[in-house]
Amino acid sequence: MGSASSQSGGHVIASPFDGTFHRAANPYDSPLVRVGDHVSEGSAVCTIEAMKLMNEIESDIDGTVVEILATDGEAVEFGQALIVIRP
Repeated sequence: MGSASSQSGGHVIASPFDGTFHRAANPYDSPLVRVGDHVSEGSAVCTIEAMKLMNEIESDIDGTVVEILATDGEAVEFGQALIVIRP
């Protein structure tokens, strides 16, 4: 899920539901992506914890991560912009 663009001119990966944003699959792992990383369509970019389940959020395009808008451990809402990717 994503919208066309953000202020930085990239593709926005938005939250598909309400939950808690996590940059890694668990607290002891490195973040799934960092600013400057190249991602491929279908690769995990973050997780959203909802109802005690960890849900991987995948990129829907190939590109470079230019911005991470959500804070690790922050509550996010449906449709909230999480990550910006420049195709």
